[in-house]
Amino acid sequence: MKILSIQSSVAYGYVGNSAAVFPLQRLGHEVWPVLTVHFSNHTGYGAWRGPLLAPADVAQVIAGIADRGVLGDADAILSGYQGDPAMGAVILDAVTLVKTANPDAVYCCDPVMGDVGRGMFVRPGIPEYLRDVVVPRADIVTPNQFELEFLAGRPTPSMEELLAAVDAVRATGPRHVLVTSVLHGAVPAGSLDVVAVSDEGAWAVTTPLLPINPNGGGDVTAALYLAHLRTSGSPAVALERTTASIFAVLEATLAAGTRELQLIAAQEAIAHPPNRFPARRLR
Repeated sequence: MKILSIQSSVAYGYVGNSAAVFPLQRLGHEVWPVLTVHFSNHTGYGAWRGPLLAPADVAQVIAGIADRGVLGDADAILSGYQGDPAMGAVILDAVTLVKTANPDAVYCCDPVMGDVGRGMFVRPGIPEYLRDVVVPRADIVTPNQFELEFLAGRPTPSMEELLAAVDAVRATGPRHVLVTSVLHGAVPAGSLDVVAVSDEGAWAVTTPLLPINPNGGGDVTAALYLAHLRTSGSPAVALERTTASIFAVLEATLAAGTRELQLIAAQEAIAHPPNRFPARRLR
């Protein structure tokens, strides 16, 4: 595939495009990274340096790609953290340009807003903008459970309620939803679920819950799920391959004792996902 990926970038570490591009390339895909920021490191360190790119500058980069006459070759658009509605508007304009040139292209949005224990960590108004404007335009969305509950406006203490929340989000526009970091009453202790839902059905994978939560994991997950879904055509296969690769990356990161994802060390598990976590059909 050819993927237009509009995300942040860091020189040191792996978040945003710095986390998504290499795994996609390792799978054999062409990636056109458009940067929204270029920081020294991710903001989880509490201090960083580097520029936040103006939405108009990002739009100019995309316009320059359009000048090459290649936007119609793009199979997908991928986006992650959106710092303000103006940047979101630039991304949606790019989605319109690509889909006009190639109606078969898809938009995958990772609606980054917050997480359990941290609450919302984006600027006020961004969650509502994502829910009301961006997510309805997406074909694929990859929220964590906390973000899903906000998007759907309801709690998800059980698998049944989680699926109902996914259905509510899908009714607004996106056909494919991947929910990460799922914990509910039926999940075994020391485990978590990842759930994929589409028109074809719903599936879940259960993995061990590792004592690690590095930045960038969601960015890699969204990129891998987009790639595997588009190449396999199967949400269940995409779910199995994505969770196997992500778990291998997290295992390598835990073993290395670092706070940065070990994408290079785990690259074979990215390129060739092991058959490790079978998907079970929920409906």
